[in-house]
Amino acid sequence: MKKAIVIYHLILFWVITLSAQDSSVHCNTFYTQTFQQGLSTIDTHFDAHSVVPVVEEEIEKDKERAILLKTNLLYDAVAVPNVGLEVSLNAIWSLGINWVYAWWSNDTKHRFIRTYGGDVELRRWILPNRKNRTLICGHHIGIYGQLLTYDIEWGGVGYLGDRWSWAVGLSYGYSLPIGTQFNIDFTLGVGYMKGDYMKYHPKDGCYVWDSTHNRKWFGPTKAEVSLVWYMGGRYTRKGGER
Repeated sequence: MKKAIVIYHLILFWVITLSAQDSSVHCNTFYTQTFQQGLSTIDTHFDAHSVVPVVEEEIEKDKERAILLKTNLLYDAVAVPNVGLEVSLNAIWSLGINWVYAWWSNDTKHRFIRTYGGDVELRRWILPNRKNRTLICGHHIGIYGQLLTYDIEWGGVGYLGDRWSWAVGLSYGYSLPIGTQFNIDFTLGVGYMKGDYMKYHPKDGCYVWDSTHNRKWFGPTKAEVSLVWYMGGRYTRKGGER
């Protein structure tokens, strides 16, 4: 009887031991699978939402410097060739220089045009929102100085200013964009002009002096409707990150 009880307890202990081992293996497998699924979920979430790829894109930015070539259409309309150059000094200041030169004659009709000279102007550009504006564009005010000589005869009466006439004044204008390469600039200047000139008339193949005058004038001394070309384009393109 005692032997039977001992054998029974040994068999029971062996069964319990096997059951415990099976349970341990099952638990380890469950926890291993759960852990691997968790890592997979974390990796997927990290890849989808945490990594932001660097995207290279082309963005437009204003140039730090702008160089403009221009011509005054008002002079062009009366056959007076002219050219101007304007350079931005920074975001709100620019410096421009203009030059005119013409030498036309028709002696049979007593028509003669000779003029040359130019002006220098310092402009201050009014840019209320610099981030959305282009260099040398919009409203501007300025101060300018002019030098000019001329000899004009039209219909038998001539005016000769062979000595430099000079003028200084203040200007206001607006430069209107017409695409990425061009502007139309409207400018009016008011100032003081001083210079001597002679009045003459042609007679028997000669030019007869009539009188000498000293001109002192306060009023409009500068007018522009200029076609402006942005050399190299209005914008420069640079790479950026987002």
